[in-house]
Amino acid sequence: MTHKRYADKIVEWIREIVKDAGAEGVVVGMSGGIDSAVTSVLCKKAVQNTLGLILPIYSREEDKKDAISVAEQFKIDYKVIDLSSIFDELCRSIGERISESDLRGNMASSNLKPRLRMITLYYFANKNNYLVAGTSNKSELAIGYFTKYGDSGADFEPLGDFYKTEVYDLARNLEIPRKIIDKAPSAGLWSGQTDEEEVGISYKELDGILYGLEHKERFTDTKKVEYVKELVKRSEHKRRALPTFKKL
Repeated sequence: MTHKRYADKIVEWIREIVKDAGAEGVVVGMSGGIDSAVTSVLCKKAVQNTLGLILPIYSREEDKKDAISVAEQFKIDYKVIDLSSIFDELCRSIGERISESDLRGNMASSNLKPRLRMITLYYFANKNNYLVAGTSNKSELAIGYFTKYGDSGADFEPLGDFYKTEVYDLARNLEIPRKIIDKAPSAGLWSGQTDEEEVGISYKELDGILYGLEHKERFTDTKKVEYVKELVKRSEHKRRALPTFKKL
């Protein structure tokens, strides 16, 4: 199936998800990255009432501008809400005295960012009877590269069955700006952070291994394969349904 056909099928699927929920639209967080750009454009094609929320928390000005450029190019209604002061106040309230430079590797504090964004997305979703669109791809979901109850907090995942490398193909088909396609993927958890540096493997390598594991292929570089297997195993708790004690 061509990527144009996949895009058309996703649009139809989103439309059905919204209709079945009795919702009146979709809200999606727009970070200025490729995943949120593709997701927001697909949502807009599916549902006229699509709201993009640009929620910087000490984010790069360039990322905010990129998110705005996508919203304006594809005529997506958007709001820019800076959550930096709320992040600061929350850190102070829980006893964290940190600056942006202290966040590198500090996952407990860094993960407050996507969780604050999730709260904001759901405020607007509840207010407008909208659904929240997730922006995670299959690669991230497989290795747990997302924040539990943060960017994973969503009502549906349009890209959840597409590897990161496939998202690039979708982006080109949708005519997402080249600047966004070419920029290094980043979760924006701290200044200078990039996905591939943090994960320790390129998306091209990761996707090749994940695809091979899914289709039971043989590998020559077993060291990297074992590393990816360990990432998948360690993050299993993020993907499974919430364990619930059962009465006898």
